[in-house]
Amino acid sequence: MLDERKTAILSAVVQQYIATAQPVGSTHIADAPGVHVSSATVRNEMAVLEQEGYLVQPHTSAGRIPTDKGYRVFVDHLAGPSQLDDVSRAEVGDFFRSAHGRLEEMLHHTSDLLAHLTNYAAVVVGPSSEAVAVRRAQVVGLSATMATVVVVFGNGSVDSQTIELDPGATDTHLAAASAHLSAGLDGRSLLSVAALAPSGDGVVDDICRRALGAVRARSAGEPVYVGGTSAMASAFDAVEVVRDVLRTLEQHFVVVTLVGDLVHRGLSVAIGGEHGVQPLSACSVVVAPILVEGERQGSVGVLGPTRMNYPQALATVELVSTQLARRIEES
Repeated sequence: MLDERKTAILSAVVQQYIATAQPVGSTHIADAPGVHVSSATVRNEMAVLEQEGYLVQPHTSAGRIPTDKGYRVFVDHLAGPSQLDDVSRAEVGDFFRSAHGRLEEMLHHTSDLLAHLTNYAAVVVGPSSEAVAVRRAQVVGLSATMATVVVVFGNGSVDSQTIELDPGATDTHLAAASAHLSAGLDGRSLLSVAALAPSGDGVVDDICRRALGAVRARSAGEPVYVGGTSAMASAFDAVEVVRDVLRTLEQHFVVVTLVGDLVHRGLSVAIGGEHGVQPLSACSVVVAPILVEGERQGSVGVLGPTRMNYPQALATVELVSTQLARRIEES
């Protein structure tokens, strides 16, 4: 365990580096809160912190920057709880009070809100519609051979899929298929319905089978919404790092797996290589689950450089996840 002086110096270095993105020298730390010693003493203590793996010196004669180990100590033991400023809290409150319409739109706009508040890339993983009770289903004809299946779920999300129709399907068949679908799905999740009972009409049953298959295929995965990717371009000096980060964010399966794994492990912060995704080794991730009636219905998080403002990111993610969960529950 670090002694009081080394703890104060490490905390001061982390905070200074987060603020400036420049290696921190001893003269900037000597008069920091809790330090108040000579620059020579600070240099000696920083050398010890470097030997123990909490700091690193990127260039000879340069100051020090925190390592992942240093950030971990800061997050776990040194950074006190943070509250968002009144303006940001009011912005979050106003956003969710005025949020209406489809769940997908709200989740997409939530990722943009989170990115705007933190200036990091934001990730919102929504609930899988497959496990949500269906509120209503309808089949609407588009042409003699095409129709759209519209399903409204209990959490407010709406899914629509286009299916092909066999020749001979009439508006009467479509209306009967809508009624049969709604009767078979109302109040039940897609996971709980293996197949619909026969209606007694082969054409209607064929429409229902195609409709159910199309909607089930679309709703099987967890939807992911990523906002603020442009902010990552200015977060790193190395072009190849930016390229790796942006390419990984485009792979939604990787993002969903990463966020889900962190939440499952009970982590709210993963620093650098802790999350195990090599292209994001220069990044940290802050996540929180969306808990609706005690059940996880997705996750929200931000991804930024390891020098991110952890207290502010944690406070923002927690507030947004809480407000989003409340809004989903109300819907």
